[in-house]
Amino acid sequence: MILFFRKSAFVVLLLFLLSATAFSQTKHTLSGYVRDGGTGEDLASAQVLVPSAGTGAYTNTYGFFSLTLAEGEYDVVVRYLSYVPDTIHIQLNQDLSQNFELLEKSVEVQTVEITDKASADNVQGSDMSVETMNLKEIRKLPAFMGEVDVIRTIQLLPGVVSVGEGITGYYVRGGQSNQNLVLLDNATVYNASHLLGFFSVFNADALRDEYKLYKGGIPAQYGTRLSSVLDLHMKEGNNKEWHASGGLGAISSRLTIEGPLIKDRASFVVSGRRTYADIFLNLAKDPNLKATKLYFYDFNAKANLRISNKDRLFLSGYFGRDVFKFRNIFSNDWGNATGSLRWNHLFSDKLFSNTTLIMSDFFYGFEAETFTGDRFEFGSGIRDYALKNDITWFANPKNQLQFGIDATFHRVNPGIFEPLGESFLEPLNVSPDYALESAIYASNEQTVSDRLSLSYGLRWSQFAQLGPGEEYSYDSTYETRLDTTQYSSGEIVQLYHGLEPRFSARYLVGASNSIKASYMRTRQYLHLASNSTASFPWDIWIPSSRHIAPQIADQVAVGYFQNFLDNQLEGSLEIYYKDMRNQIDFKNGAELILNPTIETEILRGDGYAYGAEFMLRKTRGQLTGWVSYTLSKAMRQIAGINGGNPYPSNSNRLHDFHVVAGFQLSKRTNIGATWVYSSGRPVTFPVGGYRIDSNFVPLYGARNADQLPDYHRMDLSVTIDGKPKVDENKKRRLESSWNFTCYNAYGRRNAFSIDFREEQEDDPNNPGQQVTVRNAYKTYLFRWVPSITWNFKF
Repeated sequence: MILFFRKSAFVVLLLFLLSATAFSQTKHTLSGYVRDGGTGEDLASAQVLVPSAGTGAYTNTYGFFSLTLAEGEYDVVVRYLSYVPDTIHIQLNQDLSQNFELLEKSVEVQTVEITDKASADNVQGSDMSVETMNLKEIRKLPAFMGEVDVIRTIQLLPGVVSVGEGITGYYVRGGQSNQNLVLLDNATVYNASHLLGFFSVFNADALRDEYKLYKGGIPAQYGTRLSSVLDLHMKEGNNKEWHASGGLGAISSRLTIEGPLIKDRASFVVSGRRTYADIFLNLAKDPNLKATKLYFYDFNAKANLRISNKDRLFLSGYFGRDVFKFRNIFSNDWGNATGSLRWNHLFSDKLFSNTTLIMSDFFYGFEAETFTGDRFEFGSGIRDYALKNDITWFANPKNQLQFGIDATFHRVNPGIFEPLGESFLEPLNVSPDYALESAIYASNEQTVSDRLSLSYGLRWSQFAQLGPGEEYSYDSTYETRLDTTQYSSGEIVQLYHGLEPRFSARYLVGASNSIKASYMRTRQYLHLASNSTASFPWDIWIPSSRHIAPQIADQVAVGYFQNFLDNQLEGSLEIYYKDMRNQIDFKNGAELILNPTIETEILRGDGYAYGAEFMLRKTRGQLTGWVSYTLSKAMRQIAGINGGNPYPSNSNRLHDFHVVAGFQLSKRTNIGATWVYSSGRPVTFPVGGYRIDSNFVPLYGARNADQLPDYHRMDLSVTIDGKPKVDENKKRRLESSWNFTCYNAYGRRNAFSIDFREEQEDDPNNPGQQVTVRNAYKTYLFRWVPSITWNFKF
C-alpha cells in the first residue's frame, strides 16, 4: 500500500512539472461561479469566454471556473444552452472573483436582447465518445407510459443498445450491462431498474437538467467499470423562492418540493414517486388479484448550505423499493439506498477541492411457502462505504489539472436462507465477502496550440480481497477441492493492482471540423453472477478473488467531427475497437444462488468488439433531434463454450438505427417522435433433441448462433402547455401541460422470446395419423401502449 501511494504521488508530481509553465508578464485570475438566476443552482459545463484574449473555460460539475489572463480590460461572455447569454466588462488589475447568474430563455426578459449563437463545442472540445443530454429536451420526446426516463433516452444514442423490449438495461460498445457504472451524486447505483427493468430508478423531476454518458475517453477520475459511465446529479433546490412540481400519469404520480432554507445561502429539494397498480388490484373481484400487490416507489432528498465564499456543504440521499406480493404464498422486494455528504472548498482562486463521503446499498429478498407448507426467506445484497477527494488546479489558461484519491469498502452478501416458524428446512448462509478497492489518479487538459489540445491522465487502482472467510484450492479443472485456508478479519486474501492510462487528442482542421482520437484502459474488480442477458434483482455481485481475476479492457477510437449551417447541425463519425480480457460466463445449468463455491461454475475467456458510429444532431430551431446509426460486432471466446471458438456476445447487434425528432408546432404545442430499428439479439435455439422415458430433452447448438427477428417500432407524443394561471395577488404562478404518448404506434409484434413446444399434428403423408412436431412460438410484450400525463409546476 505504501509503495502504491509513493509511485502514484510521483506520477502526480511529474504531471505538474510537465504541464505547469512560467509567466513572463503580470497575470491575474478571474474566478467564480455560474448559476441559474431563477433558482440559484450551479450550472455545470457553462462557457466563460474572453474573445479578445482568444481563450475561455468551462465550469466544472459544481459551477466553478477559473481563468488566468494578462493584466488589462476584457469583455467576458458567459453562455449556457437554453439560457440568455451574459456579457460584462472587467478591469483586471488584480485577482477578481465574479459570479454570474443566467436566466432561462423561457423567462420574460424585457430590456435584454437574446443574440445567442450556436457554439461548436462538439468540434472544439478535446473529449470524444461523450454524450451530453438535457432533460428539458428529453421531456418533449415520447415517454414509455408517460414516465420520462434518462436511461431509455441513452438507448437512442449511437453505440448504445437495449438489452431487450421494454427493458432499461443497456449495452455500450459490446460490453455487458454490468460493465456500466451508474452514479447518482457520486454514489454507485447497482441496480438502476424498477419492475424488473421496465422503468429506471431515476425520477427526472429530482435530477439536474444536464447529465453525461461516457462511452470512451473516460477521464481518469472514473474507474471500477469496463465500458461506460453515466454521471447523474440531483437538483440542489431553489434558494430564492418556493416551488412545487409534479405529475399525474397512467401508472404513477410524483411530487417535488423545493425552496430556500436561508435565502441565497441554503436550500433543499425533496421528490417522491409511486406507482399505484396495487390500488386498482384492490378493486378486482378475483380474490387472487385482490390479494396481489405490485408497485414501486422512490424518494430523493437534497440540502445544501453555503457556509462562506469558499465552503459549501451538500447532503443528498435516495431510497427506492419494488414490492411484489401474491396472496400469502410469495412476496419479494428489492431496492437501492444511497447517501452522499459532500464538501466543496476553495483553497485559492485556482485550487478547487471536492470531498465526498458515500454510502451505497442494494438489497434483494423474498419470502415464500413450499408445497409442504414450510415458509422461508432469502436475502442478498451489496453495501459500499466510500471516501473520495477530487482536486482541480487551474494552473494557467493552457493547463487544467485534476487529481485525487478514492477508497471503497465492499461488503457483498451472496445469500442468506432462513426458515420461518416451525419448519423442517435447514438454514443456509453463505459467508459475506469483503474487499477494499482504492485508487489514485492525476490528469491534465492541455491546450498545446490553437489547433491541438490534449487530455491525458493516469489512474492506479488496487483491489484487496479481505478476510474473514475460507478460501479453497482446486485442481486445474476446478472439479476437485484440494485444500482449505482460513483467513482472519482484515487479512489480505488476494491483491490486484494496475495502471489505467487515459489519453485523448483533438486537432482542429478548420473552424467547424476536427479530428479526434482516444485510448483508455479500464479495470473492473466486481463481477455479476447472472444466467440472464439483463441485470435482474436476483443477480449476485461477486468480487475478484484468487480464482477470479479482474476484467481489463483496452479501447481505441478515432473520430471526425463537423458542424454545418452555422453550427445548427452537428455531425460525427467515430470508429472504435475494444479488447476485453478475463471475461466470465457460466456453465450451462450453473447453480448461482446460495453457492459458496461459485468459482467452480465459472468459465473464463476474452472478448472483443468493434464498430462505427454515425450521428447527425440538430440542437436549435423549430425542429430538433438526431439521427444515429451504429454498425458493430461484439464477440466472446471462452473455453468450454462453443468448443472454444468465438461466438456472438449478448450485446452483438450488426445494425442499430435511431431517428429522434421534436417539432415545436406552436408556442404551446410540441410533437415528438422516435423510430428505432435494430438487428435481432443473439439467442441459442435447439437443433434437435432426444427422449428419456416420456420426457423430451432439447439439444442446443452453438452458443448465440441464432437471433431473434429484427426489432423496430415508432413512438409518438404530443405535449400541450396550458396557459399560465396567476392568482389575484400575483404571488403564485401555475404552469401545467398535458402529454399524450403512444408507445409502439403502429403495433409491431416485436419478439421478446421464442420457445418451442411439442404438439400433435396430422401427418400429411399418412391421412388419419398424427405425428409429433415442435413448433416455434413468439412471445411479445407490447403492441399499442397509450398513456396520458398531466404535469404541473407552481
